[in-house]
Amino acid sequence: MIKTKSDIPHLLGYTCTICGTHYPYEKEMLTCPKCGETGILDIDYDYDIIGKNISRESLKNDPDNSMWRYKALMPLEDREYTSFLRVGWTPLYKSLRLGDELGLKGLYLKDDGLNPTASLKDRASGVAVAKALELGYDTISCSSTGNAASSCAGNAARMGLNTVIFVPERAPQGKLAQMLIFGARVVSVIGDYRETFNLSKAAIAKYGWYNRNAGINPVMAEGKKTVSLEIAEQLNFEPTDWVAVSVGDGCTIAGVYLGFRDLYELGMIDRVPRILGVQSTGCSPFVDAARDNAPLKPTPENTLADSISVGVPRNPVKALRAVSASKGAWVAVPDEDILDAMREMGQKEGVFGEPSGVTSYAGVKAAVASGIIRPDETVTCICSGSGLKDVVNALKAAGDPIRCKPDLEELEKTDLFK
Repeated sequence: MIKTKSDIPHLLGYTCTICGTHYPYEKEMLTCPKCGETGILDIDYDYDIIGKNISRESLKNDPDNSMWRYKALMPLEDREYTSFLRVGWTPLYKSLRLGDELGLKGLYLKDDGLNPTASLKDRASGVAVAKALELGYDTISCSSTGNAASSCAGNAARMGLNTVIFVPERAPQGKLAQMLIFGARVVSVIGDYRETFNLSKAAIAKYGWYNRNAGINPVMAEGKKTVSLEIAEQLNFEPTDWVAVSVGDGCTIAGVYLGFRDLYELGMIDRVPRILGVQSTGCSPFVDAARDNAPLKPTPENTLADSISVGVPRNPVKALRAVSASKGAWVAVPDEDILDAMREMGQKEGVFGEPSGVTSYAGVKAAVASGIIRPDETVTCICSGSGLKDVVNALKAAGDPIRCKPDLEELEKTDLFK
């Protein structure tokens, strides 16, 4: 089914992030015909048209507390989205303790673990499902370390689409349970994420399913950018100096930048925040490339933060641009610091994030310690997934409960009173 510009007036087309070739918006495109799979596309918007449909005032009067309040900035036909899962408009908490402990002027925590399937990936999946329906597909498919898969399955189930999901065999049980409960046909691949992605790519091409793979499909970052639109609006369009985000494939950080860039182009904010990209030292291709000023190289996937354990990122150009264009920075933190971050955010702020979700906060701690972030600056940490996604590592971070016989005198002998 071919879509033309007249169907979606605010879309101008695509631009390849590698060769810069512009393509008119005439049909479904995933990557640049000239550059192949590495030619990830940007979606180009007509901001004059968009500006007539969205503004600070229109948002102030919009009762839709979901990401669909920003549909004027999405690559979709105009339609009602009330039947979709209510994705987005997650809370932005001002830190009561952690910011002071770090000596920061201000720290905010964006808890995207409160989305319908408990991760930020719902933002991409909601848009993917909308686009699949728009194009007439009945099946949507992707490869994932876990969150993208469970969010794809849940959002698709709501709208009656079939899903075929490919996950590496190390995918956490909580995420597998979600996919299966949502009715997905799940293929557990005996291999790492790279092999999982390649199998999904081949299957999608052969069987003609809609491709939700975030590193390939440019629509995905357009859904993820709504987290930035919300952060800006929740801060009265005065975003913090920095926004920290955990990085795996590169699609989420790409979307974070795109959201702020859109608002800047529309004149709704006066600057784009500096973006801090955070990875685990056990899997840090972006950090390594930035440090060595060299192209990305495949790296081992040796981190407990499964959602960012991606040794061969599929969206490198957009991710690197997000940091460079915003004058941000890259940092990597060890898994031990990630577990500490889980415990600290839970105990001191009441936010329960999975390892990949709290890696952003661990990175902020490291960036403050190294002088990248100054004490007189403000920071927003995006917590991208719920800790209930990975209770095994949550228990590693939290420790064991106190065991006691049902007797008050025995209770007084325990560590409860030490």
